Amino acid sequence: MKQWKQRLTTYTERTSKRFTHKWKKAAAIIMIGGCLAWSGSTSVLAEAEESDLYYVYIGDQYVGTVDNPQMIENIVEDELENQGKSYEGIQKALDHELSPEEEGKAFNEATEKESENVLKGISIKADALALEIDGEIVAYVKNEEEADEVLQQLQLQYISEKDYKELKERSEEEEPLPELAIGDTRLLNARFSEEIEWKKEKVDPNKVQSVDEVINFLNKGTVEQEKYRVEEGDSISKIADEFHLSTEELEDLNEMSQEDVLKVGQELVVETIEPYVDVITNRSEFKEEEIPFQTKVIEDDDMLKGEEKVKQEGKKGKRNVLYHVKESNGEEVDKSELKEKIIEEPVEEIIIKGTKNPDVGDGDFAWPAVGGYVSSELGHRWGKLHKGIDIARPSNRTIKAADNGKVISAGFSSSYGYKVEIDHQNGYRTLYAHLDSLSVSAGETVTKGSKLGVMGSTGNSTGVHLHFELYKDGQLKNPLDYISQ
Repeated sequence: MKQWKQRLTTYTERTSKRFTHKWKKAAAIIMIGGCLAWSGSTSVLAEAEESDLYYVYIGDQYVGTVDNPQMIENIVEDELENQGKSYEGIQKALDHELSPEEEGKAFNEATEKESENVLKGISIKADALALEIDGEIVAYVKNEEEADEVLQQLQLQYISEKDYKELKERSEEEEPLPELAIGDTRLLNARFSEEIEWKKEKVDPNKVQSVDEVINFLNKGTVEQEKYRVEEGDSISKIADEFHLSTEELEDLNEMSQEDVLKVGQELVVETIEPYVDVITNRSEFKEEEIPFQTKVIEDDDMLKGEEKVKQEGKKGKRNVLYHVKESNGEEVDKSELKEKIIEEPVEEIIIKGTKNPDVGDGDFAWPAVGGYVSSELGHRWGKLHKGIDIARPSNRTIKAADNGKVISAGFSSSYGYKVEIDHQNGYRTLYAHLDSLSVSAGETVTKGSKLGVMGSTGNSTGVHLHFELYKDGQLKNPLDYISQ
């Protein structure tokens, strides 16, 4: 028995090689992977005359006989030519073998029609490269050049052509990289998040895509569902916008209606688009940065709360820092410092802040008028006690609080006229009388030196002046023992 096999020639649009095998008088088995359709011609017994006969099989199934093997080869070649015209630039082939077996004679005569029917229904497969991502085939391209182009275009969406070119050139060199200058950045590497492989396969030519079609398909990605927990201030439209959904799509996913009210903590189903593969890049960045200064606060109980002053001005420092930056599809996902050099140290700012309660006096009283002189002191006068001192002829009629405190009364009194009383909340209380007008009201907090009103001559008064009284723990005191001009 003679055994041999031959794979039919691959066809392209430009050339079609002729079959070179010379058929022998033998039984021919043609295996075309189930791609042939047999019309059902059976052997026809003719006159008892000896002739060369070839038995035709598809796989293990006998489908008929032919008496002219060259005709089969011609039909195969013509079919490749005809079907190949619709698949421009794609390499195509028939994936089958011819295996003639032992020689023999038979008393039969096959017709030309039977020979043509043997290869009726031939289909063509494309020699292609399958793109396999993480073990799953997702697309097909024509050749290695287009496979390289797909990977290149994926990366060029997130890195510049200059960086891509430099990275490829650098991979072929072994010299150490020069140090970066201030303000420079360098792409260290670019890779894919998933394992990518290209595998040779024979496929339906309609499945083979262009580079642009494959890129668009990979960018479109896959839709995945996840859970979202409702937070304070969320609304259906806000959540839908965040996940690039319409309100109707979000409602359908969760079997909701417009009338439904969201509750904090409620879980919703949302959809996200996940790309088939991410482009991961690592960069080095060398920058000059400012170092912010620290602020030190010193409390001072001699200053009123809310008051502050700068004891020492702060000044920013400078440093040079080398960063390592990791990005996924152009978005920064990690940034770390590799080294730094301090160029100038920052200077600390020192601020003094008052802690003293503004409505509590310190017991150190100020002159309650703008200038003037004491026209009458504490003591008996005109048959009765004069409870305070009178200050007359000021350079300005403004009446001021002698110390911090809270206004406990502000209004008109028959004998005092317009008057203001202040509780300094430390055992002291002061009274200001005969004012022409008031600038404060009961309940207000006042600070030492703040305006209470304008000096006048209201109530029982013989002229424009300020009547000023001072009490300690409810006991009347001589103001001149506590204040001086």
